[in-house]
Amino acid sequence: MSTRKSTSQPYPVYWERVAELRVFRTTAEQWTKLIGWRSDMQRKGWRLLQVTSDSDGLMAVFGRTKEELLERKETGT
Repeated sequence: MSTRKSTSQPYPVYWERVAELRVFRTTAEQWTKLIGWRSDMQRKGWRLLQVTSDSDGLMAVFGRTKEELLERKETGT
């Protein structure tokens, strides 16, 4: 699975001002096999914001707001 961004922006640019984002590209088959990994991301505070598909596969955008990141640092979680 790759963490590279596509040449076309997979999310609105303003999201970067309010959140830390992770973009993952994978095939549809791999995506269905990654249920445990997706659950782990959510447990760590990441939210699945968007899933899009194109001829190369799926792009999933996970994010945490910058406010959530500050709260986690303060509480040490």
